[in-house]
Amino acid sequence: MNILIITHFGDDYSKTDNDRFLYLAKLLTKGNDVEIVTSDFQHTKKKHRKESKDSWPFKITYLHEPGYKKNVCLRRFYSHYVWGKNVEKYLKTKTPPDIIYCAVPSLTGPYKAAQYSKNNKSKFIIDVQDLWPEAFQMIFNIPIISKVIFYPFKWIADKIYSSADEIVAVSKTYAERALKVNKKCRIGHSVFLGTELDVFDRKSKKESIYKKEKGEFWVGYCGTLGSSYDLTSVFDALDILKKKGMHKVWFMVMGSGPRETEFHEYAKSKNLNVTFTGRVPYDEMCALISKCDVAVNPIMHNAAQSIINKHADYAAAGIPVVSTQESREYRTLVEKYHMGFNCQNGNAQEIADKIQKLILSPEMKIEMGRNARKCAEEVFDRKVTYKKLKELITG
Repeated sequence: MNILIITHFGDDYSKTDNDRFLYLAKLLTKGNDVEIVTSDFQHTKKKHRKESKDSWPFKITYLHEPGYKKNVCLRRFYSHYVWGKNVEKYLKTKTPPDIIYCAVPSLTGPYKAAQYSKNNKSKFIIDVQDLWPEAFQMIFNIPIISKVIFYPFKWIADKIYSSADEIVAVSKTYAERALKVNKKCRIGHSVFLGTELDVFDRKSKKESIYKKEKGEFWVGYCGTLGSSYDLTSVFDALDILKKKGMHKVWFMVMGSGPRETEFHEYAKSKNLNVTFTGRVPYDEMCALISKCDVAVNPIMHNAAQSIINKHADYAAAGIPVVSTQESREYRTLVEKYHMGFNCQNGNAQEIADKIQKLILSPEMKIEMGRNARKCAEEVFDRKVTYKKLKELITG
């Protein structure tokens, strides 16, 4: 079977890469001819990439796009448009594959792939990673005006969703969004991003470059430092704890993004114990988050995110989570597994109270950590959950 995987936002495709589509390609290689098509521009690092030095039993094709310096800018939309046109040109050079498995977003590339699939009778499967334009509308939340500005993007997204022969998504919430406009699919298939637990465990045992002193209590965060994430409330919570005499609480912030300088300055203004590591390699993230006592998931009000990468990593580390995310899907997981606390969005006092509970009750911290690990084993381990994807694709 000839399978073409299209994913705009690929990572570095090294042997240490935790990318969903790289894992899927490895899973599908036996008995199939698999190719990944991605961009020559790496979104996370904002620079053009070199081809992977590691060899794989499948082809990786890098299509050009101009690139951009900020997550939210007109240059980014133009860059995505160019990449989509290059996807269209590349598809015209190929013998039609049996299956096109396409990550959404971005939008232009998947839209061109949807048109190609229809014209060439290739089965078109989408994998919804995020909701566009909803994610951008949260940033530019101007009543009526936002809807008008982003209507063309919604129209394209709806066209992609309605064209799919099968709908896969990283959360039930995202699958339901696509199903609203698709008349061909009765159900959507929710398969969380997840992680390879055995790989995570192996990497977490490595020595982190950050040393934990006796008596310190570490709060961990990993992810983008962007407009969707409310680290300010976490800083305020830590300030509350500091004023109560809890001076050994440290906040380990792993990641980078457009609000990084703002967060640096805010934490400094309150004289908090915060370590900003910047963006770290996956193996260092595994080692560092596993040394933390609790993880925070501080997502802004009305954010479009549902089940995201950090949820799997936090659970794999076997530590409790203090979350302000409004997504019913994730809140239900936290409650079902009793693996932490759901807090009111933006409520620093409540975040502080829950962290304090875990500081004062090591038994509760251990129990919730065990429960988190159980969640990881049951719903986030790719060796278990990605079998469903393989069966769906290969029939």
